[in-house]
Amino acid sequence: MELRTAASPKDVKHYDTDRLREEFLIQKVFREDEIYLVYSHIDRIITGSATPVSKKLVLTAGDELRAEYFLQRREMGVINIGGNGSITIDGKTYHVLHREGMYIGMGARDISFESDDPKNPAKFYINSAPAHMTYPTVLIKPEGTPEEGVVIVKDENKVELGALESSNHRTICKYILPGQVESCQLEMGMTHLEPGSVWNSMPCHTHDRRMEVYLYFELPEDAVMMHFMGEPTETRHIVMRNEEAVISPSWSIHCGCATCAYTFIWGMVGENQDFDDMDNVDLRELR
Repeated sequence: MELRTAASPKDVKHYDTDRLREEFLIQKVFREDEIYLVYSHIDRIITGSATPVSKKLVLTAGDELRAEYFLQRREMGVINIGGNGSITIDGKTYHVLHREGMYIGMGARDISFESDDPKNPAKFYINSAPAHMTYPTVLIKPEGTPEEGVVIVKDENKVELGALESSNHRTICKYILPGQVESCQLEMGMTHLEPGSVWNSMPCHTHDRRMEVYLYFELPEDAVMMHFMGEPTETRHIVMRNEEAVISPSWSIHCGCATCAYTFIWGMVGENQDFDDMDNVDLRELR
């Protein structure tokens, strides 16, 4: 598990390109037959993946957590952006299709990941946060029929925003949030941009009570994502590409523009779970 420390905005404004990328950019998120994780001191979020190809991958705590098992004091959200696969939790197997997700509550001990087809492996994207109690483990589907252990994303949690005229026509699909999938602090969802739209999270905002991580995907190999961060009057950019993630501290804006449409997964942890608790930035104040 890779460790990343927290960073002060007073220091970040002096970072050069390499230092900015070293602190906040997560490259090669999906690594064949490997569980790859990055532990950030910013609200103690863990970001990473499990990409089983030729074998089952078993999640362990590692020395960094000083725990008997990974979710001894944590909760986890997972969204599969690859081929179909399965997650087995304490002997119960959940079949997780493309764009389906899971919330796994604190206390789950034995967790493993497998792909249905090695030629089209699952890509399980992971966010994990400290937890104080156990909420039910559930499979999350964007569409379908509710059944025991399965949550279907509610219509009110599929929000269409923006317009083609402003290059930000997008649909936000909220997976983990209060009233749908309960958690201690973790929220996760997915935003898909329509063809012709390239801007996300614009007009931009900050939220001092929560940090956020973005995973950009469904970008062509030759496409470029310009992710913007920093204080509103001290903005910086990070050049990103397909299936890369970026850590956004609570004091930082987090928005981006790419050379084509794309999809991204957002994950938030922090003091509260109020999705609308944000401080919008007047575009005239951006620098």
